[in-house]
Amino acid sequence: MDKHYLTPLFAPESIVVFAGQADAPDSLTPQGRALHEALRAQRYTGTLRFLDIHTSGGTLADLAKTGADLAIIALPPADIPAALEIAGRMTCRSALVISSGIGADTASELKRIAKREGVFLLGPNGLGLQRPPLQLNASAAGPLARAGSLALVSQSGALTSSILDWAGKNGVGFSSVVSLGPNTSVDIAQVLDFLANDRQTQSIVVYLEGICSARSFMSALRSAATAKPVVVLKAGRKPAGNEAAQTHSGTIVGSDDVFDAALRRAGAVRVRSFVQLFSAAKCLASRYRPVGRRLAIVTNGGGPGVLAADWVNEIGLALGRLSPESASALSPKLPALASLADLIDLSEDATPEHYQAAIETAGQDRQIDGVLAIYSPKAGMNPADVANALAEVKRGMGKPLLSCWMGDASVAAGRGILNDALIPTFRTPEAAVGAFGNIASFYQNQQLLQQTPPPLSTLAKPDIEGARLIIENVLAERRKVLTEMESKTLLAAFHIPVTQTLLARSPNEAMMIATQLGFPVALKIDSPDIPHKSDVDGVALNILNATGVRDSYQDMMEAVSRARPQARINGITVQTMARARRGREVCVGLVTDDPFGPVIAFGAGGTMIELIDDRAMELPPLNQFLARHLISRSRVAETLGEWRGAPAADREALERILLRVSEMVCELPQLREMDINPIIVDASGAVAVDARIVIDHSPQSASGRANHYQHLAILPYPARYEQLWPLRGGGDYCVRPIHPDDAQMLQELVRQLSAESRYFRFVSSMVELPATMLSRFTLIDYDREMALVAVFRERQTAADGAVAERDRIVGVSRYITNPDQSSCEFSLVVADDFSGRGLGSRLMLSIMDVARDKGLSEIEGLVLTQNAPMLKLMRNLGFRVKPFAEDPDFRLVTHGL
Repeated sequence: MDKHYLTPLFAPESIVVFAGQADAPDSLTPQGRALHEALRAQRYTGTLRFLDIHTSGGTLADLAKTGADLAIIALPPADIPAALEIAGRMTCRSALVISSGIGADTASELKRIAKREGVFLLGPNGLGLQRPPLQLNASAAGPLARAGSLALVSQSGALTSSILDWAGKNGVGFSSVVSLGPNTSVDIAQVLDFLANDRQTQSIVVYLEGICSARSFMSALRSAATAKPVVVLKAGRKPAGNEAAQTHSGTIVGSDDVFDAALRRAGAVRVRSFVQLFSAAKCLASRYRPVGRRLAIVTNGGGPGVLAADWVNEIGLALGRLSPESASALSPKLPALASLADLIDLSEDATPEHYQAAIETAGQDRQIDGVLAIYSPKAGMNPADVANALAEVKRGMGKPLLSCWMGDASVAAGRGILNDALIPTFRTPEAAVGAFGNIASFYQNQQLLQQTPPPLSTLAKPDIEGARLIIENVLAERRKVLTEMESKTLLAAFHIPVTQTLLARSPNEAMMIATQLGFPVALKIDSPDIPHKSDVDGVALNILNATGVRDSYQDMMEAVSRARPQARINGITVQTMARARRGREVCVGLVTDDPFGPVIAFGAGGTMIELIDDRAMELPPLNQFLARHLISRSRVAETLGEWRGAPAADREALERILLRVSEMVCELPQLREMDINPIIVDASGAVAVDARIVIDHSPQSASGRANHYQHLAILPYPARYEQLWPLRGGGDYCVRPIHPDDAQMLQELVRQLSAESRYFRFVSSMVELPATMLSRFTLIDYDREMALVAVFRERQTAADGAVAERDRIVGVSRYITNPDQSSCEFSLVVADDFSGRGLGSRLMLSIMDVARDKGLSEIEGLVLTQNAPMLKLMRNLGFRVKPFAEDPDFRLVTHGL
């Protein structure tokens, strides 16, 4: 049960092949012919058998006794269903269909057969898979790639073959190559989930054309990016613009912008060209994991160095400069003409020893995160000698080292040496800098990945029920567009500051309202059919007296009637003018993307929003870190500081509005589009001047609490599971879902366990959790797994008598949903000094409650036979205890939910 459920597919010990008869060429499809050649070209480490689907029943019966992990099928489309059924009867646990041109109906039939037979099916319409460490080439994508630590997942067969061809000439090896076609059963999310747990895979490259389920894709991608770098190239970028949109945000936000936001939030890195994908693959194959954006440039030519420095600035990196101490130590070792001011320019007199000294110094400098070595051919200098110097330096260097050997034939030998040393090498400075920039983005996106906000912030509790009543009333009237009054009321329910607004239905009523509110005022047309009021002269600002109100009301009604004679007009709103001193206009919006769901946008506001086209996006839910990051990515952020004599705007007020909008998105699944435009912000705060909201019926029923946030691509932190419990013997403790910030406390728990307790939990003699496991245990996807920690606040007395309190994790229970989506597997550990105080029972009952709330029907686990206390606890809780067929050292414990 500790193996991934796709292990039979990607690491099979036995394979049966249905691909026609090799000695009868007419019976082979092109894929079948290629498969025969691929499988026989090297010696597979497991058992391999070829079978014809017309084999007698007796032979099948014999084979069924032993079964197989994987069935590979490369037959004409009409024969594939029968072959898959035979594989099922042979108790194959997985199947791979290598084919092309199979339609959705046939693919659905294959999925039904696979589900009925309990087979995990990869395909159809793909080129298959390669597992070089196993010497397994189950593909029609060409020769087996060399073994390495990079995994490739591609939704394009042609691109798969092209990348493998390139990799063979550039010394790049793979742990896995997986080709996915349309209508595949095992999808990209499941493949990513396997690779996230695959020890042979250190980094992942993905070519993506589309996804089916945003939730499962984001869950798997976040899990993979937690453990290792993931780089994605997506095709089919769509321009911004939605003709049916009824808000500014819906008009200017394109699906490609949303995909960008999703990848950032998942902790992955996006590249935008085939060349960049190759560049990233070079860096990932070298197992580089940058921790910053400061790139030092070592060069023997000023021109190439300046070009590299220019590109560093162009793509938002920072030029890594030596500290004064490092520069002083290095300078005597370099030629007299060398310069260390910005670039590390070794001059034309640079020798291999000079390169080695400079790179070693930069590698040890804390102000530098990576090094790019540029070599330009010089008379009397052998490029291969310089390359050998770099290869020597790399052995003891912990930071990324990239190279750019400029030229062609004269530097070819040097490039070969660099490739053999797994030092990424490029032909131009810009390509090398761009490659470092793509991988350096991994660190920044990892910070976003670590954020797991709850649905509600720590601000004052909003009136959620009042907001839902407004939405229900509008939908009951068969409307989807809220009036300005309704929109502002909805905002006010979530404590977003709005200008005081009242609706007038006549000039006299408008004058009375304006007089009561106080001048100056603004008038705006109120119509569900007019999304952009200023386009029809439906806005009048800074009206200073009652006469102006009366005249503006009449003029506005006439102008709007001429411009939009069919529009329904409710009246004209009268509102106080926002008294902002040197205020800036910004916009906060909401769009609903297919498939990622609601997305929050921020940028410049006002009437020229489409022309300015300033937008930054983030997937909800947000916390303060994410809100701040969202603001900083917009162009309008540059105007929020002290600007042309105006004091700095109140950024915290904007952050609070973004947090409130995030709350609205989480709690109101009916929201489809929203514009709060403009929001006027100055030194004293921010206020929403206008708003327009579009709603629709909930996409899914929210009757069950477990499904309440299914409209979100990222599930919020499930704060509702927090509970306070009394501790046997005195005191109390909190049981709550785990959080990424718990990593250090979880590590302390593991370190303090006895050797026996650690072995009972992990079946290992390790004394602490490896970094990747610690990250995976604390940064979890709450949709498919859950971990509850018992946190005890203990008092500690220092040597000087001072008393301090600190939180300590004293127990953890967790479950992971099984592939059948109806059951889960649990684990439990309790600190030795808290054993016997009721924590184990409470943690198990709580994790079972969560699993039940998620709709799961059974919970199961493996317990070592000699772990008598755990077996006793399981029996006391009503678990069934029985032998585990695959290993007599374990007992299988199960409980219905």
